[in-house]
Amino acid sequence: MSAPTTAPRIATAEEITPAWIGEVLGAVPDAVRVSPVGFGQIGSCLRVALSGEGLPASVLVKLPTADAGTRGMLVGAYRSEVSFYRDLEPTVAVDVPRCHLATDVTDDGCFTLVLEDLAPAEQGDQLLGGTPDQVRGAAENLAGLHGPRWCDPALLDLGWITMQDAAGADLLHQVYGPAIDAFLDITGSLMSPEAAATVRDTQDVVVDWSLARAERFGIVHGDYRLDNLMFSPDPAVPVKAVDWQTLSLGLPAKDLAYLVATSLDPGVRREHERSVVAAYHARLVEHGVTDHPLEECFEDYRFAMLQGILVSVFGCAYGARTERGDRMFAVMVERTAAAVRELGTLDLL
Repeated sequence: MSAPTTAPRIATAEEITPAWIGEVLGAVPDAVRVSPVGFGQIGSCLRVALSGEGLPASVLVKLPTADAGTRGMLVGAYRSEVSFYRDLEPTVAVDVPRCHLATDVTDDGCFTLVLEDLAPAEQGDQLLGGTPDQVRGAAENLAGLHGPRWCDPALLDLGWITMQDAAGADLLHQVYGPAIDAFLDITGSLMSPEAAATVRDTQDVVVDWSLARAERFGIVHGDYRLDNLMFSPDPAVPVKAVDWQTLSLGLPAKDLAYLVATSLDPGVRREHERSVVAAYHARLVEHGVTDHPLEECFEDYRFAMLQGILVSVFGCAYGARTERGDRMFAVMVERTAAAVRELGTLDLL
């Protein structure tokens, strides 16, 4: 069943009233208490504490940024997340927060999402890295995104989610070199010379890489990493994925490689990556993927390693800078570059 869309769209925290919550949840709270969550670089995330019978203790409300110019540039990202909850989430098996409301996104980027509050689950920490068990659980959950719609031609007709094409590859060719220059200017002192050289080595192959292996495609989260995963002590649902603003269609292993390489230090990754890929593959099979042998899955994982460098380079070069962000992108690339070298990713191109 698609996410509800009947309650009115709101634009500010002041509009979160007991009456409005009643329209969303079907029960009017006695009182609401609103507090911000996170830093809100591309929008606002608000925790709404609720009192009253028949209600959760709290929900999260996501709103667009108040800046009209920025909001207009983010319409595609906003529509991606709203469309995921309305159109795709009911058709896949990935564990995510329950969606109580997903309104239309207007042409100027206005929307409202109301989601389950996952507290006391804890967000992963990209800088510290994850444990092998966390990464394995996240990979198994990822298979629930990829498996049910594996190579489903109906995905190609959705319109709002697309595969890389020649025009996109040409744009990538134009912007990736300058992005590398900006990235290394920012993070060069935070990374090893070997990692910086590996980043440079990707420039000549990234366009061909972005178009390759198109015969295997699925829903790609695009930023499936520790900071976008919520880990719970509940063994029945140990991890849920959030932030669905970077969806595309492509080689599913890009999400897997990105998760593993950016989450584990090289020595830990070397020890556990085969078992993580095998756990992911076993879940794919459970979701009906029968024409993708384990060794092919691991070869796709090797091939897809550039995802961690590509996303980090662009995120660092063109995103809003913070001290933590600079260190985070440097660590992500340091870990991923080691995997690229050890797994021979560039030799596959």
